[in-house]
Amino acid sequence: MLTITPIATEAIRVIVQSSDAPEEGGIRISVAPDNEAQAALAISISAAPQEGDAVVDQGGAHVFLDETAASALDDKALDARIEGDQIAFQVVEQTGNGDGKPSQGAAGD
Repeated sequence: MLTITPIATEAIRVIVQSSDAPEEGGIRISVAPDNEAQAALAISISAAPQEGDAVVDQGGAHVFLDETAASALDDKALDARIEGDQIAFQVVEQTGNGDGKPSQGAAGD
């Protein structure tokens, strides 16, 4: 299942609070066909999950994933970079601790 880093959790909370979405709202990640060979992830603010969406709730941040996105992001982590009033999300590989960040005390340390 997709995990959400602490920075992404905070970013999602800020986005939802600054929108018209209710407190139980969140962001929805879906797969939007880009062309025949590729697809792109689309992120939108959503008041609630749509039918068939997987729901990831971490620290009060809600992420709704359409079926294709849930499958594609199953072993990934959602991270964010916040610079001023700009938020950029990125999908990263999960690590042993499931937060997308390098594990502390990993073998060989």
